[in-house]
Amino acid sequence: MESFIIEGGRQLRGTITPQGAKNEALEVICATLLTGEEVRIKNIPNILDVNNLILLLQDMGVKVTKASTDEFVFQADELHLDYLESDEFVKKCSSLRGSVLMIGPLLSRYHRAVVAKPGGDKIGRRRLDTHFLGFRSLGATFERIEGRDVYALHADRLEGRDMLLDEASVTGTANIIMAAVLAEGTTTIYNAACEPYIQQLCRMLNSMGAKISGIASNLLTIVGVDSLHGTTHTILPDMIEIGSFIGMAAMVGDGIRIDNVSLKNLGIIPDAFRRLGVQIQEEGDSLYIPHHDHYEIDSFIDGTIMTLADAPWPGLTPDLLSVLLVVATQARGSVLVHQKMFESRLFFVDKLIDMGAQIILCDPHRAVVVGHDHQKRLRPGRMTSPDIRAGIALLIAAMSASGISRIDNIAQIDRGYESIERRLNALGANIQRVTY
Repeated sequence: MESFIIEGGRQLRGTITPQGAKNEALEVICATLLTGEEVRIKNIPNILDVNNLILLLQDMGVKVTKASTDEFVFQADELHLDYLESDEFVKKCSSLRGSVLMIGPLLSRYHRAVVAKPGGDKIGRRRLDTHFLGFRSLGATFERIEGRDVYALHADRLEGRDMLLDEASVTGTANIIMAAVLAEGTTTIYNAACEPYIQQLCRMLNSMGAKISGIASNLLTIVGVDSLHGTTHTILPDMIEIGSFIGMAAMVGDGIRIDNVSLKNLGIIPDAFRRLGVQIQEEGDSLYIPHHDHYEIDSFIDGTIMTLADAPWPGLTPDLLSVLLVVATQARGSVLVHQKMFESRLFFVDKLIDMGAQIILCDPHRAVVVGHDHQKRLRPGRMTSPDIRAGIALLIAAMSASGISRIDNIAQIDRGYESIERRLNALGANIQRVTY
């Protein structure tokens, strides 16, 4: 097991560039299964979840060539379909949540898929009903295989349908889109997720010959085609990493520039930090966060306490609420953080309370943070990362604490952040990776 040892209290300064978007990478890499031609993808992040997905595709028979540090070429012209029935495949899928995104392409092109209960963050239930209901609407059938905890999906053919998603699930929308692009007829998806990741997936598929309209809205129309061809695609910078860097800059920064952020695709993320009083200067496609002696939380117009809540895009992404909560611990004022999507995602605040943060956990979804206004530093401590986003939030807290902290189970952080200690140490942090 690996851990981070962090010397807190050091000021960070300099320039940092975000990695490619993890969530987009998982989607577009799985989309390469839809064609037998070469698909070149650029700006792929070197992180655990993505690397494991690429290895899984190789085990399935996909030819993968590494063209450069962050550029890969995929060709799925000779898949080992029998491997999909193996216990080894099921085991690997069960440890990688991104594997769920292979169902749509496999069902669409090969008319069958095997689904294991996917792994990933321990942040509460993340049901797959939206995926299965969408596949069933297109004509697929599925059955549970007793004794293996897997589902087998079949479809002699898929037919386009009008459907209303029960929730605006990002992975559910992506999976249904990839199943529908080769279906017969027209598919209309109401209440579709419209995050930049989905927009990017749709644009990549259109460049491969798909016919998708309504991109960037929650109403997508997909006219099925007979086949798709190869393409070249570049992944956006990771908006969650950019938000994490903004939070670090506010807490422990002495002037940090974040380059190449694709500002138009950040939505309200910068404004969410501004509501906590964080100053963010936009300079072309870069963000500059100056040193903050103080930052003060806004209140609503009527003077009531500010609330930060997640919502489907273009609302605030739930992946950044953990970081925003940590930033609020050193603000002037109070804020209510309302996490609506995952019932276990706020439980990590117990670790922040142990560090001296003033937080009231109202229930699994809501926490009130009373900021210290830098009058009281967080105490160092020993923590365990329960998921990717809580892990980076705890790392920010440890960097702002006075003394030496340790974070265990940092494989969770590695799943979403590329060489994070090396990149932050280049800005002046002191983070050591140790093995026990």
